[in-house]
Amino acid sequence: MVSGMLESTGIKATLSGGGAVMFYSLNEYESYDLDFITSAANTVIAEALAPLGFTHVAGSREFRHPGTRYYLEFPPGPLAFGETVIAHEDVPVLQTEFGPLRVVTPTQSVMDRMAAYVHWKDNQALDQAVMIARRQPIDWSALQDWARQEGVDDKVLEKLRRRAEKS
Repeated sequence: MVSGMLESTGIKATLSGGGAVMFYSLNEYESYDLDFITSAANTVIAEALAPLGFTHVAGSREFRHPGTRYYLEFPPGPLAFGETVIAHEDVPVLQTEFGPLRVVTPTQSVMDRMAAYVHWKDNQALDQAVMIARRQPIDWSALQDWARQEGVDDKVLEKLRRRAEKS
């Protein structure tokens, strides 16, 4: 619903981060913070989301709705995983029961989580990458290419793959 409203007003915003993990892990991981990466200004986003009942939290890029514990954040673009930038136009728009959703691919979501694991030593991000890889098809070749470009050690991806293959 949110993504469709944004798209209908010309705002390209891509679900990434924990929200994408929640989507692709089939809710094994739960995040109350749904990150939509965009270059749109808060005022433009606020105008687009007002009909849905979302209000802007002053001084932030956060939007809340009184009817849900989930909240929206709009980190500024570009959409990137490490140094690898992805154009919003290259991200699929999936048709869901709630309307269209522009969301990173499962492989891109794993890239995002692996970037957090490598750069910030975030073990939870590795766990989230594993959750996705266990449930979704991953383009391992594209993931390896990304890792090489980012200078990620092959052992890190091997660790991910071993954990994902375990039941």
